[in-house]
Amino acid sequence: MKKQSLSKFAVPVGVVGIIIMMVVPLPTFLLDLLIAVNITAALLTLLISMFVQKPLDFAVFPALLLVMTLFRLALNISATRLVLRDGDAGKVIHAFGSFVVGGNLVIGLVIFSILVIVQMIVVTKGAERVAEVGARFTLDAMPGKQMAIDADLNAGLIDESEARKRRAEVSSEADFYGAMDGGSKFVKGDAIAAIIITVINLVGGFAIGIMQAGMAPVDAMNHYSMLSIGDGLVSQIPALLLSVATGLIVTRSATSGDMGSSVTTQLSQNKLALRIGGGAALALCVIPGLPKLPFLLVGGAVLAIAQRVKEPVPETAEEAIAAEAVDMPAPDSPEQLLGEMRIDPLELALAPDLVDLVDASSGDLLDRVRALRRKMAMELGVIMPPVRTRDDLDLPLSSYAIRISGVDAGTGQAPPGAVLAIGEGLQALPGRAGVEPVFGLAGKWVPAELHYQAELSGATVVDRASVIITHLAEIVRTNASRLLGREDVRALTEMVKRTHPVVVEELTPGLLSLGQIQKVLQAMLDEGVPIRDLVRIFEALSLRAKSTNDHDSLVEAARGALGPAIAAQYTTAGRLTVITLDPMLEQSLLESLRPSDTGAFMAIDGMRAEAIVSEASRLAEAAEQQGLNPVLACSPQLRLPLMRLLRAGSRRVQVLSYSEISGSTAQIETIGVVNGAYAGAA
Repeated sequence: MKKQSLSKFAVPVGVVGIIIMMVVPLPTFLLDLLIAVNITAALLTLLISMFVQKPLDFAVFPALLLVMTLFRLALNISATRLVLRDGDAGKVIHAFGSFVVGGNLVIGLVIFSILVIVQMIVVTKGAERVAEVGARFTLDAMPGKQMAIDADLNAGLIDESEARKRRAEVSSEADFYGAMDGGSKFVKGDAIAAIIITVINLVGGFAIGIMQAGMAPVDAMNHYSMLSIGDGLVSQIPALLLSVATGLIVTRSATSGDMGSSVTTQLSQNKLALRIGGGAALALCVIPGLPKLPFLLVGGAVLAIAQRVKEPVPETAEEAIAAEAVDMPAPDSPEQLLGEMRIDPLELALAPDLVDLVDASSGDLLDRVRALRRKMAMELGVIMPPVRTRDDLDLPLSSYAIRISGVDAGTGQAPPGAVLAIGEGLQALPGRAGVEPVFGLAGKWVPAELHYQAELSGATVVDRASVIITHLAEIVRTNASRLLGREDVRALTEMVKRTHPVVVEELTPGLLSLGQIQKVLQAMLDEGVPIRDLVRIFEALSLRAKSTNDHDSLVEAARGALGPAIAAQYTTAGRLTVITLDPMLEQSLLESLRPSDTGAFMAIDGMRAEAIVSEASRLAEAAEQQGLNPVLACSPQLRLPLMRLLRAGSRRVQVLSYSEISGSTAQIETIGVVNGAYAGAA
């Protein structure tokens, strides 16, 4: 069996064996062996707790504490069975009892009682209290630590992987101290159980020795007291070691190295304190009656250590400034310049009076930004880059700016202490006029305490954070293609490769490069097509790339694979509203297609192009006024050139090909035909 398999089953088998020990009698030799294992394991646990760099490096300690407590109780039960049944519990217990009692039963009982008191009242009680306080403070500080991590992530100081790592550490720390709070209760209960078991051994052994073994009372008391004390010692010594280890683990708060190095470093960093301590020890020699040799040895040793400790050289103000300057890169160093040159892909700049929005105690803007990243990923299939939120002194008061690659993509207003009321009948409410940034709806920024009055007047009330998040979401949707970088495409490709390796291996790098895939995905996002179904997109690109690498052809192939999903975006109540082209006009436009470096275009005169855009816009606007969401249908070869023409005419009418519509299960309803352009040309 492999080493990994042995380690995997060692603990479960050991726990089952501990349960069996409580029921099945053990021979004295096996009991001696297990007692030695118990003492050695407790000593190793104590040493490991001293040498770990930080408490989380020994995160298994709470569970180990429970197992070792259970093991020790099982040994106590096994030893009690042998003491009461045979009057003998093995050589280890006999040796411990004989050594401590030393021929005097009273001294043995006193020493054992003192050991139990130290274990229960001093070590165990203190460790329990420290664990309880540590757990409470750790849990109370957890939200603040999480928000600090989120703030660093949104500010761009750390990446997503580092943020996940830090969140996991914070969560593990809270879980660890919570487990330690509960684990310390096991140690306390174990100490109480050991006292009860010892009393049972004393009373039961005395009774059995007199009534069953026919021993004299004095002999019975001496014999069973020695065995009871020995049994108590072999259980209390490992319990004391584990209690000390518990106290060491939970009190390791501000040190990051092992305990020995930390103690040596911190105790020896003050030379004056060592000199005073050594001198005081030597001064005790003048007190009459005190032995002089011990204090001379101790005081001399401390003074010798003080001489070897190097005195720290105090820094002047100029030296401190110079040291900071050395640590910081020079203003014209490549590192500093590169840091200042870096442009964040997505940035939210706030005026100084809007900084309260990112304060966790008064606003939830950062939480909404994180939720928006997930929403965009589910909606578009794009991992929205971290939004760097910062204040900008150049912005007018109460305003914000959303920037993509350092360029303003949208601006808006969000006055402090106000909410945006959208609707009619707001003249009676105080405030200033405002505009909803996404849909351009007129409204008014009214004081936040009047939002109920605004709602009663029939207005829709939106808080400042919602206004900014809605605006940010729209900016991300309309500029998703700009936010999809080459590194993002690589990450998406790796994600697909983990589940569908054959699809990726067939496509890249043999047929298409990452750059070509990026251009196709950007074109789809630019047309409002989500790219979540990357597997089907890659499969379609693989088939088309075997015959051509033309960009337009690749885009049409990818869209064709997602045809039903694209049509479903514009389907309402099972009905797809369509505007079509006059067949003669469509044939004429197909004959006018000409290839170019930027894609195919229609070689038609300006008047015909303007007529096509005008009539398509008129039909789309009429349909939208009826609450419909129309699309313009045409042949696949004509779709991209026609879409470019409509966009050049400042009209974002969605253009779908016949192949995309044919895969839809919705009912097709034609509401108009574009034919004026052809008739005008004739």
